[in-house]
Amino acid sequence: MATLYIVGTPIGNLEDITLRAIRVLKEVDIILCEDTRVTGRLLAKYDIATPRMSYHAQSKLAKVEKIFALLEEGKNLALVSDAGTPCISDPGVLLVAQVLELKVKSGKLKVNIIPIPGPSALVTALSAAGISVAEFTFLGFLPHKKGRETLFKEIAESKRVMAFYESPHRILKALESLEKFCGVDRGIIVARELTKVYEEFVRGTIAEARAHFAQNPDRVRGEFVVIVEGKK
Repeated sequence: MATLYIVGTPIGNLEDITLRAIRVLKEVDIILCEDTRVTGRLLAKYDIATPRMSYHAQSKLAKVEKIFALLEEGKNLALVSDAGTPCISDPGVLLVAQVLELKVKSGKLKVNIIPIPGPSALVTALSAAGISVAEFTFLGFLPHKKGRETLFKEIAESKRVMAFYESPHRILKALESLEKFCGVDRGIIVARELTKVYEEFVRGTIAEARAHFAQNPDRVRGEFVVIVEGKK
């Protein structure tokens, strides 16, 4: 029976990979990569020569069918994203869903799906947030337009901690919207460039975080994790 491994990889620092992940990446027949060049840098560091195949949000049906064919042949595959754990705000979730559909609903595919735990930007940020996150809601990447304002209203009214990912192109707008709907004094933690050289945590009020990035445009770079304290 073939196995599809879901392998977590570093979100920045290449040393943040498990021994088990290295072993699996060496042993599988093919590694499915969001970007083969990005994954190639990780593989080169650990002398992993396993063949790579691209799989991303724009992959055509023919690529998916090729993956199914490999699994039907009994090949073992590893699915990785550019950074972090696949399928968490990541196109890999579609492939896993399609494999499960063939496996469970139709019975046409015999395959094990095994997760290999690894880094996650969300968990990394929450672990150092300095606030209680016994309960929280994760919103992934917020929509660019439709439904965006509705989510900010939801964040404003939530008594739970709310967390989401944001890009450098929209972080200032996001902070502006949070200030508008949550008020200037709501507590917030903004983490960026996690595990990298310029890792930064900004803790304080929404107004303080917005002012920090408005006054330091050189720091509006990298991927952001935004953690908003619940309404009191």
